[in-house]
Amino acid sequence: MDNKSADCEAINLDLIDKVKPNMPETKVLYELSDFFKVMGDGTRIQLLWALEESEMCVGDLAVLLNMTKSAVSHQLKVLRIAKLVRARKKGKNVYYSLDDNHVKLILEKALEHVCE
Repeated sequence: MDNKSADCEAINLDLIDKVKPNMPETKVLYELSDFFKVMGDGTRIQLLWALEESEMCVGDLAVLLNMTKSAVSHQLKVLRIAKLVRARKKGKNVYYSLDDNHVKLILEKALEHVCE
């Protein structure tokens, strides 16, 4: 193992050799980091939590969170791009919900961890 960028020598090469094959590709880890950056915004977490409870339109979300419709729409766009929420048009309104059950599970596990 030759790592010229490291500023130290490995203490346990066997352990490194065991862990290294299980590490996701760097690109995937950066995507995961970006995912948590999106999730790391307090307003977006509130929106996700509300949508975990029920599908809602922008106006209802704005009233619930005491925000402007414009601010809610902006945050929903970020969440939609990150594939955390989906939109469904019904008449003149657009209704938002969590994209899939994975998002719900992530929220529930994170809350469980925070409440420990």
